[in-house]
Amino acid sequence: MSLPQHVHTLVVGAGFAGMGLAARILRSGPEADVLIIERGHDVGGTWRDNTYPGCACDVPTSLYSFSFAPSADWSHTFARQPEIYRYLKKVAADTGILSRVVTDCALEQADWDDAKAVWHVRTSRGSLTADVVVAATGALSTPSIPDMPGLDTFGGTTFHSATWNHDHDLTGERVAVIGTGASAVQFVPEIAPRAKHVTVFQRTPAWVIPRLDRVLSDPEKRLYRRMPLVQKAVRGSVYSFREALGGVLAHATGLLPLFEMVAKAHLRRQVRDPELRRKLTPDFTIGCKRMLLSNDWLRTLDRPDVTLVDAGLAGITEDGVVDAVGNEHKVDTIIFATGFTPTEPPVAHALRGTDGHTLAEHWKGSPHAYKGTTVTGFPNLFLMYGPNTNLGHSSIVYMLESQSAYITDALDAMRDNDIAAFEVTEEAQRRYNARIQSGLQSTVWNKGGCSSWYYDAEGRNSVQWPTFTFRFRSQLQRFDRENYVARRKSEQEAVA
Repeated sequence: MSLPQHVHTLVVGAGFAGMGLAARILRSGPEADVLIIERGHDVGGTWRDNTYPGCACDVPTSLYSFSFAPSADWSHTFARQPEIYRYLKKVAADTGILSRVVTDCALEQADWDDAKAVWHVRTSRGSLTADVVVAATGALSTPSIPDMPGLDTFGGTTFHSATWNHDHDLTGERVAVIGTGASAVQFVPEIAPRAKHVTVFQRTPAWVIPRLDRVLSDPEKRLYRRMPLVQKAVRGSVYSFREALGGVLAHATGLLPLFEMVAKAHLRRQVRDPELRRKLTPDFTIGCKRMLLSNDWLRTLDRPDVTLVDAGLAGITEDGVVDAVGNEHKVDTIIFATGFTPTEPPVAHALRGTDGHTLAEHWKGSPHAYKGTTVTGFPNLFLMYGPNTNLGHSSIVYMLESQSAYITDALDAMRDNDIAAFEVTEEAQRRYNARIQSGLQSTVWNKGGCSSWYYDAEGRNSVQWPTFTFRFRSQLQRFDRENYVARRKSEQEAVA
């Protein structure tokens, strides 16, 4: 599919966010002028790209799926990457999204033309204009690799977990894993049995609790197919439980010691060595950083052919990794499990607003937006999974569907009221972010005694949503025109 010269709504990214929005737009009007550009070869976003061994969702799939596209085909309560990817491809085909997607098409730059009230967009496959741009590129889409001394001299193989090198066989190799986050806890247990030795470099330990995963039986699947309301009820019960968990994290931190007891019991059961248990016990309140779900991570670290190094890193040599106390660990392969760049999204460098400055320049390392969705100075731009929309307890898909409803309502308002451009007021954005930051002050993410990727360059928590997700949905259930400056098409034509 080639690019048109002009499109009304241009969506950047074909993962959960972009697909969910496009599907909603098409449900409200199949004739809608909407196009998705995707830098990858297919839809699926992070579930297309992250193919490392053991990759799976850490939110129950009954909730981590579109409400408008339930599936009775999940194999486990926590789905694995291949089936989530298959699910997204099926949704794209069933909803008609595929005919609106241009793949292998990366956004290079988008400039707002205030005189004409359009975006001038340059992509890797050509240029076009758009009335509206939606950045649905995700917060966890661009791998972060630390700038480590000597990395360019290493003679072995290196790659990030998000860009797994499947052509490289780890059998019999000495492998260094940098990082102990959500991806490491999934792939290290998978590679340890076939590697000669795995050395895991830990900056800070994380609280780990069991993943209550199970296989979904054939009778359950048949029941879901025959009685969809049962599956809907299960989704509702999972959502309610997760909201209760969110309440504990955000408002009832006095209950967190109960979760800590579970995590410590899990650690005692799986790790025999008391010194190793000490290294794996965090010194911050549980929940301050993302709690990790795993039934085999801790047990794997207790293997004789796995070493945990908690001394930090000093650099890399031609054939090894040097820790902070000067010990060199000889390795053949280095795998970075160092996460992504949620507070420095690359798409922010490609978007230029009314004053000619990029969104990244406006943010200066500290992202902020109105309802995580719009930004003053950037008319007709909508963000999905924007600042302060991340969760520590529930499914981001719920938040994305809430944003989809808000954006679709805004598009309807533009059409029905002859609006050329909407821009959120600076005062509305300022008040909103003040409330968000105030709400975060009492949460475990802010006062739990840890440093995390939730904090940006200014020390603000610009990532987390501070309270219940139903409150977010309530705020985004309608497009609040009163907090925007609107420019009618007739006014725009008069100016032109």
